Amino acid sequence: MPTAARRTSTSNDPSASSDSSASSTSAGGDHPRPATRRGLTARDLALVAAFCALIVALVPVKVPVGGAAPIVLQNLGIMLAGAVLGARRGFLAVLLFVVLAVAGLPVLASGVRGLAIFTGPTVGFVVGYPVVALVIGLLVQRFLPRLHVMAAVGACLVGGIVVSYALGIPGMAWRSAKLDLAGAATFSATFLPGDLVKAVVAGVVATAVHKALPDLVPARRR
Repeated sequence: MPTAARRTSTSNDPSASSDSSASSTSAGGDHPRPATRRGLTARDLALVAAFCALIVALVPVKVPVGGAAPIVLQNLGIMLAGAVLGARRGFLAVLLFVVLAVAGLPVLASGVRGLAIFTGPTVGFVVGYPVVALVIGLLVQRFLPRLHVMAAVGACLVGGIVVSYALGIPGMAWRSAKLDLAGAATFSATFLPGDLVKAVVAGVVATAVHKALPDLVPARRR
């Protein structure tokens, strides 16, 4: 009979059920942890490759603007990579694009390729391209899944202009024999109107894509 009594007391002991529920909770019973994506899926790799190809395809496109510098669409593709794919995949797509340029493929609008990229005046812009996509992606993800046009355009302005120029202008002054920092800033300002237009276009396109494909990029935790 003592054995039966012990069994009865154990089955009626609230602490036992509490311990059991605690262990099941810790094992993921009541409050399972959200799944995290650790690696790149086949879909991720396909999107990275597709957007890298998109940037390459946009490189030769130049829109003449009177007597001003023509608008090249290379950095439009870079803004779109971050705004559409998000931080990680956008960064990888643009990094792949830069790797192709360093490997010697003629994929840059400036025509520079190979190791000459690191000795030319555009080094800051080119090296900064993946960072531009990363910053835009991080900012866009903060507003998902309810991304609106103003937020997307703002993200493209911050990444595509503020970050890009902050990295590109010092690089130009460093590698140019004729331009100091002020001169590099003045020269870069000639491209500002076109970059503003491209930031707006990228923001509008990204907003439309995320509305049509709300699960394309996971929202970033605040």
